[in-house]
Amino acid sequence: MTETSGGPTPLAGLKVVEFTHMVMGPAVGAILASLGADVIRVEPIGGDRTRRLVGSGSGYFPMYNRHKESISLNLKDPEGLDVAKKLVADADILVENYRPGAMDRLGLGYDVLSETNDRLIYCSEKGFLPGPYENRTALDEVAQMMGGLAYMTGPPGQPLRAGSSVIDVTGGMFGVIAILAAVEERHRTGKGQKVQSSLFETTIYMIGQHMAQKAVTGKAADPMPARISAWAIYDVFQTKDDPVFIGVVTDALWEKFCKLFALDELWADESIRENNNRVAARDRIMPQIRDLISGFTRSELIEKLEGTGLPFAPIARPEDMFDDPHLNASGGLEPVTLDTGEKTKLPALPIEMNGSRPSAPVQLSAIGEHTDARLASIGISPEEIVRLREKGAIS
Repeated sequence: MTETSGGPTPLAGLKVVEFTHMVMGPAVGAILASLGADVIRVEPIGGDRTRRLVGSGSGYFPMYNRHKESISLNLKDPEGLDVAKKLVADADILVENYRPGAMDRLGLGYDVLSETNDRLIYCSEKGFLPGPYENRTALDEVAQMMGGLAYMTGPPGQPLRAGSSVIDVTGGMFGVIAILAAVEERHRTGKGQKVQSSLFETTIYMIGQHMAQKAVTGKAADPMPARISAWAIYDVFQTKDDPVFIGVVTDALWEKFCKLFALDELWADESIRENNNRVAARDRIMPQIRDLISGFTRSELIEKLEGTGLPFAPIARPEDMFDDPHLNASGGLEPVTLDTGEKTKLPALPIEMNGSRPSAPVQLSAIGEHTDARLASIGISPEEIVRLREKGAIS
């Protein structure tokens, strides 16, 4: 089902064929589709298994497969595979995130497809870039553990994965960056190319700040719960009811913070006017601040902080975002009809272009919903479509 939404579509006219599952690959197509690209999602007969995941995986499909068309092909059938090749023959971009070698074994590798479509930009989303690890099976969690992110997230000795598929999604974003760079290069050369991004190298890029900290200071970074913060006040504080995060990250904000809460004695102490000195005096400062904040309710504290320029945040849950006033007023959520027929709202692409949020028509396609139309567009007759369906090559 489709609901329309306005907004810029800068990638309109680009045809994308997507052979993906789970999160990383679909995230690439989701971003391209939100920017207006024509994305055709190739699902197996019976549909992508991601549609049927439960628990923490139940949100993957609706989140990362909006704005796309769906066709259903049996790639193990030579005629189903032939349909896939015909779809790619005039495509601008192909996206895949299957295990290394899987697409090559099907005859859908870059070397084969680029022979008949040398403008094709072929994006492979993998666990690892080429190297000793490239044939390992990777997941978001594997990359977080291997790359040091889980170590930095949990308390000492208790590695903990981040609370969402941050590496899958960020790896998908790097895939989009590589695709758009290749599109720009194609404008000059007329030729496509193969691009890759990966879970492991994405993780390494994200923990690069901690590697740099070791290089700069000579001391390895401690896990975040045990870190020495760069700022004296950069913490979650308990109020009378619910906690609130507050950060005081400049000397000017320290002055503002002291004036706002009438901390005259702390402001009078000129030895802590500079941030690094406040960090050194943190054990002396923090008990006073925690005692002060504990005297407010969350709403009272937010009202006091609102408009001051001091960074703060109530501690929210994902389900709170459905009713967030800023998201609902700014177009940060877009309407989606789920497979069940239930209507909901999910996050829009978090960018603005020329004063508007980019968005394509919002749809979450049924399995194979666009098979007939897409096959007709590549010259397959209605009679042949019926025969292919009866044979089990398409559905």
